[in-house]
Amino acid sequence: MEPNTMASFDDEHRHSSFSAKICRICSDEVKDGDNGQKFVACHVCAFPVCKPCYEYERSNGNKCCPQCSTPYKRHKGSPGDEEEQENSGPYDSDDELNTKNRKDASSIHQNFAYGSENGDYNSKQQWRSNGRAFSSTGSVLGKEFEAERDGATDAEWKERVDKWKARQEKRGLLVKGEQTKDQDNQSDEEEYLDADARQPLWRKVPISSSKISPYRIVIVLRLVILVFFFRFRILTPAKDAYPLWLISVICEIWFALSWILDQFPKWFPINRETYLDRLSMRFERDGEKNKLAPVDVFVSTVDPLKEPPIITANTILSILAVDYPVSKVSCYVSDDGASMLLFDTLSETSEFARRWVPFCKKYNVEPRAPEFYFSEKIDYLKDKVQTTFVKDRRAMKREYEEFKVRINSLVAKAQKKPEEGWVMQDGTPWPGNNTRDHPGMIQVYLGKEGAYDIDGNELPRLVYVSREKRPGYDHHKKAGAMNAMVRVSAVLTNAPFMLNLDCDHYINNSRAIRESMCFLMDPQLGKKLCYVQFPQRFDGIDHNDRYANRNIVFFDINMRGLDGIQGPVYVGTGCVFNRPALYGYEPPVSEKRKKMTCDCWPSWLSCCCGGGSRRKPKSDTKKKSGIKSLLSGLRRKKKKESAATMSYSRKRSTEAIFDLEDIEEGLEGYDEHDKSSLMSQKNFEKRFGMSPVFIASTLIEKGGLPEATNTSSLIKEAIHVISCGYEEKTEWGKEIGWIYGSVTEDILTGFKMHCRGWKSIYCMPKRPAFKGSAPINLSDRLHQVLRWALGSVEIFFSRHCPLWYAWGGKLKILERLAYINTIVYPFTSIPLLAYCTIPAVCLLTGKFIIPTINNFASIWFLALFLSIIATAILELRWSEVSITDLWRNEQFWVIGGVSAHLFAVFQGLLKVLFGVDTNFTVTSKGASDEADEFGDLYLFKWTTLLIPPTTLIILNMVGVVAGVSDAINNGYGSWGPLFGKLFFAFWVIVHLYPFLKGLMGRQNRTPTIVVLWSILLASIFSLVWVRIDPFLAKQTGPLLKQCGVDC
Repeated sequence: MEPNTMASFDDEHRHSSFSAKICRICSDEVKDGDNGQKFVACHVCAFPVCKPCYEYERSNGNKCCPQCSTPYKRHKGSPGDEEEQENSGPYDSDDELNTKNRKDASSIHQNFAYGSENGDYNSKQQWRSNGRAFSSTGSVLGKEFEAERDGATDAEWKERVDKWKARQEKRGLLVKGEQTKDQDNQSDEEEYLDADARQPLWRKVPISSSKISPYRIVIVLRLVILVFFFRFRILTPAKDAYPLWLISVICEIWFALSWILDQFPKWFPINRETYLDRLSMRFERDGEKNKLAPVDVFVSTVDPLKEPPIITANTILSILAVDYPVSKVSCYVSDDGASMLLFDTLSETSEFARRWVPFCKKYNVEPRAPEFYFSEKIDYLKDKVQTTFVKDRRAMKREYEEFKVRINSLVAKAQKKPEEGWVMQDGTPWPGNNTRDHPGMIQVYLGKEGAYDIDGNELPRLVYVSREKRPGYDHHKKAGAMNAMVRVSAVLTNAPFMLNLDCDHYINNSRAIRESMCFLMDPQLGKKLCYVQFPQRFDGIDHNDRYANRNIVFFDINMRGLDGIQGPVYVGTGCVFNRPALYGYEPPVSEKRKKMTCDCWPSWLSCCCGGGSRRKPKSDTKKKSGIKSLLSGLRRKKKKESAATMSYSRKRSTEAIFDLEDIEEGLEGYDEHDKSSLMSQKNFEKRFGMSPVFIASTLIEKGGLPEATNTSSLIKEAIHVISCGYEEKTEWGKEIGWIYGSVTEDILTGFKMHCRGWKSIYCMPKRPAFKGSAPINLSDRLHQVLRWALGSVEIFFSRHCPLWYAWGGKLKILERLAYINTIVYPFTSIPLLAYCTIPAVCLLTGKFIIPTINNFASIWFLALFLSIIATAILELRWSEVSITDLWRNEQFWVIGGVSAHLFAVFQGLLKVLFGVDTNFTVTSKGASDEADEFGDLYLFKWTTLLIPPTTLIILNMVGVVAGVSDAINNGYGSWGPLFGKLFFAFWVIVHLYPFLKGLMGRQNRTPTIVVLWSILLASIFSLVWVRIDPFLAKQTGPLLKQCGVDC
């Protein structure tokens, strides 16, 4: 771990314009000592510690500096060891207690890794848990002290408590005064709770060395074996089948490189645990204002006819019922299709939420999406003790069914659009009748000024957003819609964190937002996090998971490996963002501790002795270059008073609420050059757009709206920031927000953040945080994979390609390898298609890619085969993924590689090189059985993507028949060389077996189109077979004819 991580704390404490030192243990200001100067606990490293914490550490702690481990020396006025022992009672000797607690602390910190910047194990880090360091002894003192009451009489216990209080008062940790007995007990409980609240909110759980060490050893051995294997393959070509040998070697080298890109980012897999009880104790104390950070939740949808409104409604209901303070949750729904159906659906949903939300919170039900809650096949009476639960549940289920009927009626009504267009309830035409030419629309349904629930409690804010669309503008699909929601939310609520969900991903764990806050609100780690990513889990997938829809290998193995490097990639949904990271800011830089140098030596001698050269500080123009660093500097500037920092003036409702000139009042402390650059309106507008309201919101460090804001004016400003021309000549989509340039905008967005130095966290709570739906049909699944692969190809040919973008930046090398793997994997389809064709060609021609080898050479083949198996077994061991999931993933890697990935490469090349945008349509060829839970699994939809794998299966089957027939015809001696070819061909057929089952459909009913293609291809291969005539011996020399003479 880097040494500078020990000095990481809030940016506002780090600014050079503030001389006040902050205690790194309790976060209080270090006050002056008895001599009138700043109190310095350690004269070796000057680590900031206030006097009460210093005395507490000397008495009950490890009695040494948390940073340099130098033993503390006694300061004037501080109690000494002899004085402490004189005040010790017979029951609670400080020496015994300190010794006991030091042992307990050492055992605790052997198993716990606290919330440091990287979460690494470090013995010195026990002093700073989540940025508020404390003595490990003090953290367990209260529990042990209270536990010792068992076995002691009331008189003895009271005497011990009084002695303990007397010592604490003498040390300055308790204020003397006349208090009642109840007040004393209350202060004791508060002190114990404070000690618990100061403990870390999360901890890193490394994989056991007994599991991860053999795994790494096998990876290294496999790499060495690959080197010797390729040395043999290259030096021993198959001369009788040279073209086949050359193609196979090229394919194998590509596979090896792909394996390296996929394998080594999994070198440091880790797990993480969160402590939600500590989060509540720290930020939700009784009698105090709730200090949890606000969260804006984004839900995106395009076409409600393709994305069922009832599913979107369930997602919104799960958000409104989340276990989080209602005043700190706002839900924004983006309707990129300007559909009145979704508008009316939200109106019905907000009305039903008035009953559903209090029911969920009263009985603490999970999940809080009614469709999935009422369909769960579990004992819903488990752990329920309220006698009214059954009655209320039945009533709620009946109301939900009525709600579904109302939604279904809206859907049926929307199937046929009137000629005059849709009309709203007040008689005005629906502004979005033309989905490609309509103004921006915003509607606030719930919130402080909206409806309350049936119990009279406030509900979270629900906002409908449909951005403006006009012909001739590039609206950038989902990425543009997400950026519009970022700006609208900044104007209306400006929460510091944002949760992104797809319309079919509901909140399965009502405490999911709290899980993310354990990381994002961590005093040390939180300021360096760009997002917290949750794994995707899915409902409605068949138990066998035939087409690897769950992606278990990716979410449970690859993502956990990335979490140990710089963080997981962003996967498009189930992610909580840090708003400043989306604004293009760089993370705060940790303060590096100055090197210990001696000023008494000459500069040249100090340099020779390792003291280092003393460089002059760089000029201000070099120190702060560009609007980016200037804005970052302003954000890090500490704000004593919000009114003193930024003065906001109220304007008329027709004018902008904020003026850029108003911000200038908070720029004291900057020189004229920085001030003039920072306050340049042109630079602000070039970066963020022409909205003073939005620009002002970006400068509020902890989010929130300024005081005295007018709601109607904010709505008008929100309409302005979603206009179709707002992003012109700005950095939106280039450096700010969701990045444009690919259909997989999620990969680009996360990649840009990691290149700036941000880190991300992978959070896997025991109860899945979010659940969604995935296509279980073969054709739909292939088209989903096609879209992902096409996005990767687009990134490969863009300027953001990880192969050449941001080298020399802050992206770690293993993280870069992971991103390279995400954009080059579609190109593996070309060698994979060739490699799957080679077995059939070898069987039909009688050639083979490997020449006859001796026993020594066969060792490398056997070693490589065993290393592949060992790697898989050890990977399953530490990840706890089942072998079935791993095998399904391998099968679909071949299925997707020879179909969707292959088409994505050619489609991407056509789009990039020739500007041709090709779309592959899916045509339904049957209907699913609604009575069957997995009816869509057997639904066959013809698509062009099915041609390559179908051809491969038939080709290899024909090859197997031809090879076996040839061996039977030629006798026993030809069976030996045949086994290698058959193994090769069966490897292809076994991997494509799920695809073959998908073609057969239910009960082996083969669609007509497949039969026609099979007959066509079989006829072609039959003609080729007759032409090559493999069963007749090839004659060499002159053609001899029978002369007719009986010799």
